[in-house]
Amino acid sequence: MKEILVIHTGGTIAMSEDKETGKVIPGDVNPLHETYALLSQIAKVTMDDFLNLPSPHITPEHMISLSNYIHRKVKENSFDGVVITHGTDTLEETAYLLDLLHGDEIPVIVTGAMRSSNELGSDGPHNLITSVRTAASDEAKGKGVLVVFNDEIHAAKNATKTHTSNIATFQSPQSGPIGIVTKRGVFFHHNLVHREHYETIGLSKNVVLLKAYAGMQKDLLQAVRTMNLDGLVIEALGQGNLPPALMEEINHFIQNQIPIVMVSRCFNGIVQDIYSYDGGGRKLKESGVILTNGLNGPKARLKLMVTLEMGLNMEQLSEAFSSN
Repeated sequence: MKEILVIHTGGTIAMSEDKETGKVIPGDVNPLHETYALLSQIAKVTMDDFLNLPSPHITPEHMISLSNYIHRKVKENSFDGVVITHGTDTLEETAYLLDLLHGDEIPVIVTGAMRSSNELGSDGPHNLITSVRTAASDEAKGKGVLVVFNDEIHAAKNATKTHTSNIATFQSPQSGPIGIVTKRGVFFHHNLVHREHYETIGLSKNVVLLKAYAGMQKDLLQAVRTMNLDGLVIEALGQGNLPPALMEEINHFIQNQIPIVMVSRCFNGIVQDIYSYDGGGRKLKESGVILTNGLNGPKARLKLMVTLEMGLNMEQLSEAFSSN
């Protein structure tokens, strides 16, 4: 029987609803411990209450600490797989950062819930069970960190929260899930062509994420430039375009060797150096802005933090972000 480490970090999956007030809050005891008997029929499970935080409280420092903790526990105990329960608001960010730092073959699964433990139709126990089944699957080896939700398996790089309350919230807009979980088993129908791995045990770089909009003022860029930034990520318009008023400030960042990574604010598609007007993607790339291949803003921010921590220069950063 496979040995699976289940690490709890909090979130809705570990909360209960007060029937009188409707408030959903963490309790003193994680309700997921009640699933232990069911989980023990799938694998030899060790439960670990690492954190108990709502996911908006999770920071990159918590994520790095979790990554280091996973590496240590796996090395000490030779677990066959790891499952992490997490709040959904920042789940995709934690999953992606863990994936960037995960160099082992063992599966690491991140899951959560949209309904608290005592709500009608609570999805937490089911998601946990399917996650443990996935972590115990031989086919999950070598696929990095995966997000398992609503019987679907998503690559951490592609998974994103798409709905505020629907239990099918996690989707991979550009590529779809890479597998499914059924009563008969765990089935993978896609593999990632490219996986990345970086080794760092800390994050110290200050990277800010901004979202472009019509008529965006250069004052905003001037303001963030006073924050002693190490890098900037901008969710640009369309295929990667910005209002022309920002160009002067963009050039200030580049001249001062502060990398700017550009993603699209669009739900689907990638940024490309197509338009050559002032503020267009081609002009931005020519000025030194780094275009990334399909990441969303929050994930690009984490990747820039990691790659800057590794000491990559502008040319190496550009290569790293073009090979997602």
